Amino acid sequence: MVIEMLPGDLPFTIFLPSITAFERILGLHSNESLEGENGRDTYAVLTRVLGFSAVPRMIHSVDVPRDQEIDYDSLAGFTLYISRDDDGMLLVNRVRSEHVDLQGKNNLIVHIMDGVIMDADFEQSVLPDDDEDNVG
Repeated sequence: MVIEMLPGDLPFTIFLPSITAFERILGLHSNESLEGENGRDTYAVLTRVLGFSAVPRMIHSVDVPRDQEIDYDSLAGFTLYISRDDDGMLLVNRVRSEHVDLQGKNNLIVHIMDGVIMDADFEQSVLPDDDEDNVG
């Protein structure tokens, strides 16, 4: 659903949380409806996550030099610090990828992350007070 929010005619890279990360960190489940009050809240969270994790350009894992950090601004203006480890996996704001270089529709590159990329203010609004693991 998050990917469907992006226009199909422009190049994008999205560092998308895995289903497990969505459930573990945000408490969102893939089978939740977007109907009613809870649906509006879920849609708002997904929209914010998309803003933090999407970059308006195509970034393949091989475009990131090993052991160097590059930075790009996300759609929300949040700076993403991206590096690549020896296994070819990406690290974005300290969140490691599970899968890289998945080709979405048209000009979309998807990297599945083992965490949620978000700024500190949004993190405070969605996380329980004692949960700070795997966010960036």
